[in-house]
Amino acid sequence: MDISIHASFLPHDDPEASLAFYRDTLGFEVRNDVGHGGMRWITVGPADQPGTSIVLEPPAAGTGVTEVERRTIVEMMAKGTYARILLATADLDGTFARLQAGGAEIVQELTEQPYGIRDFAVRDPAGNLIRINELR
Repeated sequence: MDISIHASFLPHDDPEASLAFYRDTLGFEVRNDVGHGGMRWITVGPADQPGTSIVLEPPAAGTGVTEVERRTIVEMMAKGTYARILLATADLDGTFARLQAGGAEIVQELTEQPYGIRDFAVRDPAGNLIRINELR
């Protein structure tokens, strides 16, 4: 089988703040920006990886989510415990400096993990945890 990851979804609670973070701070390109019924889906990704995207979506936008579940998701987002994603870069120091200069919420400074990975962690404007590993 030839299967690849095409897109992953992360919630946002402020589309403009999320757009600024992923486009301006992380440097991702915007691939799609769709609004419908007061909601907005923004697809972003690295310019040199056109087949891999992150879709920033309204929290609990799917069908079948109850209002109680929606509130729980929003509460978890506010605490930063709902969603996370792992990214990687060959220039970890430069990426850290860029995010720090851009005002990103640093959760963990550059660290050599005991399991052999060098990384750091930030939160996006919606509270999603982003760990960025160093490619070796």
